[in-house]
Amino acid sequence: MPRLRLVGSDFCDYFTEPDQAREGYQKVICAGYVRDYPLTIRHASGRTTDVLYNATVYRDAVGHVQGVFAAARDITERKRVEAELARHREHLEELVLQRTEDLARSNRDLEQFAYVASHDLQEPLRAVVGFVSLLQQRYRGQLDQKADGYIAQAIDGATRMQMLIGDLLSYSRVGTKGSAMEPTDSGACVRDALLNLQTSVAESGAVLQVDPLPTVQADAVQLTQLYQNLIANAIKFRSDRPPEIHIGARHEQGTWLFWVRDNGIGIEPQYRERIFLIFQRLHTRTQYPGTGIGLAICKRIVERHGGHIWVESEPGQGSTFYFMLPGEGENL
Repeated sequence: MPRLRLVGSDFCDYFTEPDQAREGYQKVICAGYVRDYPLTIRHASGRTTDVLYNATVYRDAVGHVQGVFAAARDITERKRVEAELARHREHLEELVLQRTEDLARSNRDLEQFAYVASHDLQEPLRAVVGFVSLLQQRYRGQLDQKADGYIAQAIDGATRMQMLIGDLLSYSRVGTKGSAMEPTDSGACVRDALLNLQTSVAESGAVLQVDPLPTVQADAVQLTQLYQNLIANAIKFRSDRPPEIHIGARHEQGTWLFWVRDNGIGIEPQYRERIFLIFQRLHTRTQYPGTGIGLAICKRIVERHGGHIWVESEPGQGSTFYFMLPGEGENL
């Protein structure tokens, strides 16, 4: 545009939003400068250009404002790149959402399959155990020693399979058969768990210290199961000393930190994550019986409640299982 047409014209009229430009100009006068103020210039041809407006006032010797030095930096390419990134980000978010939905659906299908399969397997397996046990009762000593051994191994294998199916059913039920979350006295859940474990506690000579525990939003049945599994492990994996188990909790920034601490055999550092995987065992069945699902169930329960679980342990120094659940602070 010719210089003569610019002289004396309103600076703000050369932008698509004159009021916004005028506001920026006033900021320069009031503050003495403006940095990276976004505007859009309209050219004489009608074409527009996105710019960042930078300006500062200049004054005379006594400090009176004499004018404004201004410059506008063309950010057309930057805006193009930002728009392209926004499109890619939106597409990525759509993909992530789709994959998340697919994964959730797949998990639900797997949970349902595990539930149905394990539930339907129980009846024929009970029949197998029943008939093989009849063989053992009626024909023990009438066959040779090898036959008696084979029958005993068949009963042992079928019994372990029953335990495995039962634990698998419990694992699948965490997601499919859980109750609604409601205010739950976690101390009452510990008492119920100990009532279920009273024989094991008595036989092991376990000494328990249970601190006051809070009320949290939880599925009471699953929270009881969580404590029962952790306490049972503390009794099972004991050293040559009687088990000493400490159960407590404290509030930390909108969450409750719970722990179950024992004086048992401890865990090697490299196995601290592995023990929460389904069917993972660190010891043989002759050393410590079980299916290797108990801690995997604990992990699923805690995650269903919106928390997480971990262990701190050293071999021979016992273990402390921590889990965090969301919740506001309440009097214990």
